[in-house]
Amino acid sequence: MAYNILVINPGSTSTKIAIFADEEKVMEVGLDHPVSEIEKFKKTIDQLDFRYQVIMNYLKEQNYDIHQLDACVGRGGYLHPIPAGTFTVNDAIVHDLTIALHGDHAANLGALLAKKIADPLGIPAYTVDPTAVDEMQDVARISGMPDITRRSKIHALNIRAVTREYAKSIGKKFNEINAVVAHMGGGCTTAVLRKGKIIDMYNGLDGDGAFAPTRSGGVPVGDLIHLCYSGKYPTEDAMMRHAVGDAGMVAYLGTADMREVNKMIEKGDKKAALIKEAFVYQHSKDIAALAAVLKGDVDVIILTGGIAYGKDITDAIKSYVGWIAPVAVIPGEREMIALAQGALRVLTGEEKAQVYEEEPEDSNY
Repeated sequence: MAYNILVINPGSTSTKIAIFADEEKVMEVGLDHPVSEIEKFKKTIDQLDFRYQVIMNYLKEQNYDIHQLDACVGRGGYLHPIPAGTFTVNDAIVHDLTIALHGDHAANLGALLAKKIADPLGIPAYTVDPTAVDEMQDVARISGMPDITRRSKIHALNIRAVTREYAKSIGKKFNEINAVVAHMGGGCTTAVLRKGKIIDMYNGLDGDGAFAPTRSGGVPVGDLIHLCYSGKYPTEDAMMRHAVGDAGMVAYLGTADMREVNKMIEKGDKKAALIKEAFVYQHSKDIAALAAVLKGDVDVIILTGGIAYGKDITDAIKSYVGWIAPVAVIPGEREMIALAQGALRVLTGEEKAQVYEEEPEDSNY
């Protein structure tokens, strides 16, 4: 008999939910939340009951009996660095997400919503491969400044999901291949996996590696310091916004949409063509650098995320890095099915659920 799994994936103004019978999707919907409603809440955590009610109302409208469910799984939010895998949503997770101990984001609500629905039903609540996944090798943590340690912040859920998908397609297990995976979407992160573990990465959120549609990526440190003290950005928040949110493609071209960039190029916009070329160039450099981490022992390079739907982009990246290893294009994201599969692996006994604990003072994760 199939396991019925409710998957919950909150975004800033919507909550995606899906129900899977094992790996077969039974239903999926994006429940939109008007900005006027979201703005009523001072903090993200204040939205919990509101989003819970929206989900429950929808399931009731669909005449879905929630007592059929065997588990609930929510997208992971900002937790302290942890190894990859499926975690039971316990009190420690609830505590850290409720007070946004490691950062505030709508994704923090995923595990909390899963537990809020699961507990009265007496079924488990899980979260799978959250952004906090950090399996970096020690040598990769050295930044060059002792008071700054490199930490992993990546699209772990999708990166691991597409690597599993590729491994399965060639008849191998996830932990049998070495891969470099570039996730290119609204945010861009690139990771290197050795036998299933993400041992190094470019953290696109905090200014590592290539630029993204709205993020700067790595920039010359000296110039950045001068900019911080120039008076143009008087607060930390203003400077952060300049680097994450108002930077990257949108800063150069006024749009974060690659489709719009292509239209500009078709009209003869040389600047747009240059910025697009730079996007390809920088991401190709990141991929090649991470291939060096594996000393060239790369089974596959995977291009994923929404931007990977653009054949012109993926073909251009292939022209730079195709000599390293075969390049597989797996566009879009696999978040919903990846969450369901993570829960299913525990339900079937293929994996054991991990236990999240308070962060140790000298964590190596």
